[in-house]
Formats: sequence, structure tokens, C-alpha cells
Amino acid sequence: MSELRVVVDTTSPVPAYEQLRRQVATLVSTGVLLAGDRLPAARALAADLGLALGTVQRAYRELEAAGVVESRRRTGTVITANPVVVDEEVRWAAEGYVERALQAGLAQEEVLDLVRDALLRASSRRAPVR
Repeated sequence: MSELRVVVDTTSPVPAYEQLRRQVATLVSTGVLLAGDRLPAARALAADLGLALGTVQRAYRELEAAGVVESRRRTGTVITANPVVVDEEVRWAAEGYVERALQAGLAQEEVLDLVRDALLRASSRRAPVR
């Protein structure tokens, strides 16, 4: 399982649960999180992000309603076997990435190089083993 790396901006007008929902959905739609990967327990993620437990639980409920995750008694919240891919989520992630990269001072070519590297890594994880 990939480590869940999300950031919630409490000063943003976008509610924290929606930021979390979007980021998890994006990680799924871009192949960073794969079917069967477990999400952190809501209580642990809330503590890590400095959020209320109910905020994380709402994000998880909305992800479950959308078919992205399912909650299981013994294994917790996991990515579904056929997660829903939403083009809007991919666009949102790309725009957020570009904005952060440019704010960090990266040149456009450096941003593109990072995307190319990420695509290569993702492609190699998905390649069939022979």
C-alpha cells in the first residue's frame, strides 16, 4: 500500500472533508492508491491532520457512497476492486499540483519532468509480470 499523503488547508473556503475526499479520490483515479489498499483509521488520520473525527468520517462516507472505498469490519476502509474514476478529480489534482509546483518556484519544464517521472513509475507498477 502507498502511504496516504494528503494536506488539508484549514484556511481554504473548501470544507476540510471535501478537500480530503477530493485528494483520496484523486489518488485512486491516478493509480497511486490501488484496489485493496487500506486507508488509515479515521481516528488516526484525524489526529495526523489536526481535524475533527467527524470531518474524516464524512469524507470516508462520501467516498463510500461514490463507490471509491468500502468499509469492512476487520480490515477497515479499503479501496474498492473497481473504484470509480472521475475526470473532474484528475483535473483538480493536476491543477493543484501545478499551482503548488509553481508556487514552490519550479520552472514549467521541471514540473513537466516530474509528471513524466510519475507516469513512468505508475506505468511500471501496472505492467504485467512475465
